[in-house]
Amino acid sequence: MKYSKLTGQRYKEKPAEATCASHIFMLRGGYMRQVANGIYTLMLPAQRIVAKIEQIIREEMNAIDGQEIKMPVVIPRELWEESGRYNEIGVELLRMNDRYGHGLTLGMTHEEVVVHLARTEAKSYKDYPFMLYQIQTKFRDEARSRGGLIRVREFTMKDAYSFHTSQEDLERYYKVMARAYERIFARIGIPEVVRVQSDSGMMGGKVADEYMLLCEVGEDTIVTCSNCNYLANREVGIGIIEDYPETEKPIEKVYTPNTKSIEDVTNLLKIAPSRTAKSVFYKTAQGALVLALIRGDLEVNELKLSKIFKSELVFANDDEIRAAGAIPGFASGIGLKNCTIIADPSVANSNNLVAGSNEQDYHIYNFNLRRDVPNAKLVDIAMARNGDTCPICSQGKLVLKRGVEVGQIFQLGTRYTTSMKMTYTDLDNTEKTPIMGCYGIGVGRNLACIAEARHDAKGIFWPITIAPWQVQINVLNLDNGNLKEVAEKLYLELTQQGLEVIYDDRNLPAGQQFAEADLLGVPLRLVISPRNMEKGQIEWKVRTTGESGFIDLTAAVNFVNEWVKNELAKINASCSLQQ
Repeated sequence: MKYSKLTGQRYKEKPAEATCASHIFMLRGGYMRQVANGIYTLMLPAQRIVAKIEQIIREEMNAIDGQEIKMPVVIPRELWEESGRYNEIGVELLRMNDRYGHGLTLGMTHEEVVVHLARTEAKSYKDYPFMLYQIQTKFRDEARSRGGLIRVREFTMKDAYSFHTSQEDLERYYKVMARAYERIFARIGIPEVVRVQSDSGMMGGKVADEYMLLCEVGEDTIVTCSNCNYLANREVGIGIIEDYPETEKPIEKVYTPNTKSIEDVTNLLKIAPSRTAKSVFYKTAQGALVLALIRGDLEVNELKLSKIFKSELVFANDDEIRAAGAIPGFASGIGLKNCTIIADPSVANSNNLVAGSNEQDYHIYNFNLRRDVPNAKLVDIAMARNGDTCPICSQGKLVLKRGVEVGQIFQLGTRYTTSMKMTYTDLDNTEKTPIMGCYGIGVGRNLACIAEARHDAKGIFWPITIAPWQVQINVLNLDNGNLKEVAEKLYLELTQQGLEVIYDDRNLPAGQQFAEADLLGVPLRLVISPRNMEKGQIEWKVRTTGESGFIDLTAAVNFVNEWVKNELAKINASCSLQQ
């Protein structure tokens, strides 16, 4: 590729709308342009990277017996109604009608479509197990698109679906897929991605893991341990906290005017938040009232709470709280009616707390859950915190970090095959329901995350396996006919060797050429200049490390071939260690 033919502008200035490194450099470097909120056009450099990421994904999926298919982007609403998700998912699912008034959706995920296909093709136990995958466009109407390709509305995703006749076989294949994911991330240049326990969310199923790149731009919070390998999304993470098991004391009422928050109460009574019980009222989608009781120094993990009721939760209003027999701002679980009470173990294991009295302007000393609210159901609903003790090793302290999800794997079970009535005939001639796994990787998000992990103040440096080009040729003073001839010949020879080369054939000052080269992030740069050509040499420089040197022009082609081969071998060797 000659630079003069490359469409796209490159900029010195930071784009006003960009807030993270990948977004800044991919706009400045001419990788992408915004079409609408969360919708982008990828230009040639980005598209070349995406094609390589997709090819690596294909190779790894094919290596574990994946069969590539292509499912439609536009999906009849009936399939979503079969699974029950049409009304479960909110405005993120884009709904529309065709000219005949028939309901359609734009696919944000394809569980329904793949089950619709598989139930007509896999009728016997002999057809199992199998895995189908695609690399396809998706649309999710995100409320908060951000970070360029980090969170978008239209995106390309690899989603794979495996079908099994037993849970044991699903668990076996789940491990196979996990290893394939580790190889994918290593091959595309982000081997530091970690696997964390997560919640399955709208996908369903009981077991789910996310692959996270730990970085400050991430919007997920990851629970890590200072001593062991414990990793979990904060949505499901847990920690061990200090309890206060004391001999129970009788209740004492105390006057606490204008103290509706934990902060107000602790300031008035001169106590620590950990010596209080906090009452938070919610309402389920069906209108049922829920009281979450938790210690005052902790926060309710609403995802954990919503999973108990299999429903989204919203805060109850004051009238609904009063109808249950509680006083907003002074509430507790004592004497409530028509209300389900969920208590975190932090309340059950700490005695003599300060709690609401369900009387205006009064709290109580010495609230004891097991004595005072014996009908409360004990469930961990606490949000993990920095400094809590690790639940795995019991030695380390929890450390919260930011992360971006680059992939996820789920054990779906029979969530979709049951609702969509998919069956097969087993060896004993009985009808059985197959068990599913689901595995996704966001291609564009991985592109952005590689840029987040691999950049400096000047721009991005792409790993050799997915770089838009492997080698860049820069010429200083193209007016010199001899230099131009040398550059053209070297460009042709390298290209004929099968190397991917971009040649900056524009007669621009060295500073501008090098600045744009840094933005483009090609791994190896060759510089042809009048001074070095007097010695029959050219300069080489590695974008990643800054390492540089000089080689004879006659040895340049062999040098580049060997350098590229060695860089690829390093990555392949690291992947083989993960087998």
